[in-house]
Amino acid sequence: MAIPIINTWKCYYPTAHEGLGSSYERIVLNKLLSKIYNEYDIHSALEAPCFGFTGVSGINLVALAQAGCAVQLQDHDPSRLELIRETWLSLKLSVSTGFNRDYRHLDFPDKALDFGFNFSAMWFVEDLPAFVAELCRVIRSCILICVPNRDGIGFKGQLKGYSPDRYPDLHPAAIDPPSIIWLMRKQGWKLVAEDYIDCPPWPDIGMNKEDYVKQLFGKEEAADLTEARELPQQPLSILPYYRGEDPDFARRMLRFGALELIAPRSFKRIWAHHRYLLFTP
Repeated sequence: MAIPIINTWKCYYPTAHEGLGSSYERIVLNKLLSKIYNEYDIHSALEAPCFGFTGVSGINLVALAQAGCAVQLQDHDPSRLELIRETWLSLKLSVSTGFNRDYRHLDFPDKALDFGFNFSAMWFVEDLPAFVAELCRVIRSCILICVPNRDGIGFKGQLKGYSPDRYPDLHPAAIDPPSIIWLMRKQGWKLVAEDYIDCPPWPDIGMNKEDYVKQLFGKEEAADLTEARELPQQPLSILPYYRGEDPDFARRMLRFGALELIAPRSFKRIWAHHRYLLFTP
């Protein structure tokens, strides 16, 4: 389930064990980010908010930083920002971080950065018009917003247990694509690409994806794909890949990518876990 990560996000930092679902998600997101990075000649990027509903927070733009992009991150939890900085330091990468209580204001000059981005993080934007206006003000080249797939079969399960009283910092209305598109157009930005992303063979449900893959592919194949057979105590994490210690990680994850490549849009609409919107001025 997605919602409990609001309270359990700290548990991912000691071991960085994100599991198969988030590991696959990171690789397909990296492919999209790299494509945009090269197409738009990006040199600087802002991720705000940087706390999304997946594993270790604040590392979505590591691959771009390794390619030479200057990265800025903003978050609304000072303790999480400290853990994010420690994680980047462990990767021997520099990153600029900033505390932002509500994302109504982004403390940058006009058109200061090339690329604006967030992934499954718009839930934490309380004032959507104000945030969109600020994002459009400080970004000059392109903005990529990724939201959970509200049409997906797993989405309602992800919201199980949600109520405004129980989770006052969570704003599901802020992940509505038509609202985001309308507000971006109001600021003079146009939607240039949109699609579904993160479409693995497992549904977007709150269960252990390794167990699901064992059911789907068989125990031996699942062990081979996740290295659980050879390294039973090894956390499944992208961080060793970023450190150059697991160069085969991306290939193993992309062995789950057949639906990502060949499934028709009508199928992805009900199965994919996320949807992305790419805007330019």
